[in-house]
Amino acid sequence: MAKSYLERKEAWAAKMRARGGGARSERAGGRLPPGQHEVGDLPVLDLGIHPEVSRDGWRLRVGGLVEEELALDWAGLEALPQAEGVSDFHCVTTWSRYDCRWGGVPMAELLDRVRPLAEARFAFFTSYDGYTTNLPVGALFAEGVFLATALDGEPLPVRYGGPARVVVPQLYAWKSAKFIKEIEFRAEDEPGYWEKRGYSNTADPWLEGRFSGEEVPGWKD
Repeated sequence: MAKSYLERKEAWAAKMRARGGGARSERAGGRLPPGQHEVGDLPVLDLGIHPEVSRDGWRLRVGGLVEEELALDWAGLEALPQAEGVSDFHCVTTWSRYDCRWGGVPMAELLDRVRPLAEARFAFFTSYDGYTTNLPVGALFAEGVFLATALDGEPLPVRYGGPARVVVPQLYAWKSAKFIKEIEFRAEDEPGYWEKRGYSNTADPWLEGRFSGEEVPGWKD
């Protein structure tokens, strides 16, 4: 018998808690994952395309293998329960910034509204700049995962992915899609922009899940 959405939600959340995925991402041996160094300011890394999407023009579709698709404009996003979460942010290019204060809608709020079906095992993210990335659905239930519209108490600027971006702090930052436009739940996995270019599907900073091979062409420390 297929598990209900609530049963799967609790199972996913329990799995993430057991793995230690959380907002502060501290594990035995310290707060800084292996191979990382702390920075004071949040660097800007992207595809070099900075789409100027106004709040009036912003739209998000959440669909695919769900019980109920969701289409949000900015007013609809602001009407959802809002929260803040403090988390560390780790980039595959070896920098980490501590205590980023993200504000917006907890991802669990979106999941509770669309209710992914039992066969929905993956989420695929598409951004306004054409960027894509993929995640197992379970990763979205970790503590601190947000659809973020603010950073450190200020509206999220374009350089950091505004007006709205995904934040998945327990994984390397390329899994946290900026300029988010669409979230689609799927039965089969599909690699995104960087995954197609050799980056790891796991993206776990504590296991140095950086690349699927030894090196990504053109990537330098």
